[in-house]
Amino acid sequence: MKRLQFNALASDIFITIYVIVTLFLRFKLESQTATGAIESVIMGLCFVVLLWALIKLKVLNPNWFGLFKTREKLSK
Repeated sequence: MKRLQFNALASDIFITIYVIVTLFLRFKLESQTATGAIESVIMGLCFVVLLWALIKLKVLNPNWFGLFKTREKLSK
């Protein structure tokens, strides 16, 4: 069974959109409700853990827009 896997550019775009949308949702939710610092940190950690899990499961394969050299590039 083939797993869902995004290529490097699609992963970078997905991560960028995900970060922007989650930050917007956090700021909007926190301004409309009375949330404290602990709730804000927990919500942020949940968003980051979800993103980390997708990268660890190899669903997302970020290339960080080519900013960092990969192991293949370093060995050549």
